[in-house]
Amino acid sequence: MKLQMHSIHFEADRQLTDFIQQKVDKLETFYDRIVEGEVFLKHNNNDGTDNKTVEIKLYVPGSTLFSKEDAPSFEAAADAAVEAMRRQLKKYKEKLLAHH
Repeated sequence: MKLQMHSIHFEADRQLTDFIQQKVDKLETFYDRIVEGEVFLKHNNNDGTDNKTVEIKLYVPGSTLFSKEDAPSFEAAADAAVEAMRRQLKKYKEKLLAHH
């Protein structure tokens, strides 16, 4: 899957981008018609420990799915965002199958 990584106001290292790429690629096992995806990595300025944000946008035919998660590390946020996206993809696929 074509995946664009955007790290906002910092440079993400190769290990982090590879980790996220692997996680997002696994989503194709749930729905194989994902056109492309975008991942945004941000540091947010809130006072809590969950100051890393990962947003995932996936483009599927006829729709765009989006998930956003905050966590103490980008890896944890990516895990949570991918899990949320997995649930959305399953729902989306079930809806499609219900209509056919």
